[in-house]
Amino acid sequence: MLIYVCLSSHGFGHAARQAAMLWHLHRLQPTWRLVVSSMVDSAFLALVLREVPVLRRTVRWDVGMLQADALGADQPATLQALEQLQADLPRQLDEEVAWIRRQHDQVAVVGDIPPAAADLASRLNAPLIWMGNFGWDDIYEPLGGSFRFWAQQANEAYRKGSMLLRCPFSMAMNWQLSDVALSLVTAEPRPLPPDFGVSLARDPRTKVMVGFGGLGLSLPPDLFRHWPEQLFLIAPSRKSNQDAEAELPANVMVLPEQVRPLDVLPVCERHLGKPGFSSFCEAMSQKVGMHVVERHGFAEAEVLMNGLRRHADHHCLSREELESGEWKLDQPLIPACDDALASDGAQVAAETLQTWLRTTIKQN
Repeated sequence: MLIYVCLSSHGFGHAARQAAMLWHLHRLQPTWRLVVSSMVDSAFLALVLREVPVLRRTVRWDVGMLQADALGADQPATLQALEQLQADLPRQLDEEVAWIRRQHDQVAVVGDIPPAAADLASRLNAPLIWMGNFGWDDIYEPLGGSFRFWAQQANEAYRKGSMLLRCPFSMAMNWQLSDVALSLVTAEPRPLPPDFGVSLARDPRTKVMVGFGGLGLSLPPDLFRHWPEQLFLIAPSRKSNQDAEAELPANVMVLPEQVRPLDVLPVCERHLGKPGFSSFCEAMSQKVGMHVVERHGFAEAEVLMNGLRRHADHHCLSREELESGEWKLDQPLIPACDDALASDGAQVAAETLQTWLRTTIKQN
């Protein structure tokens, strides 16, 4: 069996949750071959998939929403990119269908969550399993205008799936499919490198993980100096920006290249960032208080913020508060109004996928 994952190139969260699911799937079915196909940053994929034997294919399956920065979308550029993708997909599909057929394996397609995965599965006569907390139809439809055409196209593609693994904090996803509801989808923290772990343990300051997704968000160094009793941990820049990192204040530490943000969350008390699926799942699973900057113009953000208020101790920040350094890190957290969520979503997704595929194979 070959599991071919069509992975959104929109952001890092899709990759992080698929890596968590594939880790469990590999342990359930070590002879199944796993393929991850995406344009997500290769260094990030290598980091999150380090413990999972996968083949990697470089294909852009979707556009998502092109972003001006971590908190703002670029709608005109997105529409232009959607037109370009539609022109490029036929050639890409031909190449991937040919490559998959040369593997001489039974194949199942997992989509997270590019609509074009439906075309690939149809060409291969393969089952198609969607996994996600929204579809691009949910994102495009509220934008109106030309986006409505792309929303309709996406919705028609999603309805061609065999089943849906519905992640928490989900939007409507009205695709007329049987679905399985998942709890938090997250990997487990890895042990920290000994020297780095000892350094953190000896530092008496309150640890705060700062994360704004794949694009990141440039914050003036002086803002961190407002909080001398905190030690801020940030991921290394994916761009060549060593000069900027060299100018960081003494209370900001860049994570070693092999360390994921998830790996340091067990020693953190707070997380400062934007609404993001994997960031939410990881912080909630480690019971870390969350300071989240409100985001507008992207429909998923409202659903995530509702989930935040229900299931995590938190503070909500405006963009103005973020950019002025008013981060509320010295204030008690606002308690969640509902119970915490379980953290076994990745395992349940892998078990469900295994059982469903084995049953389908027997029937055929």
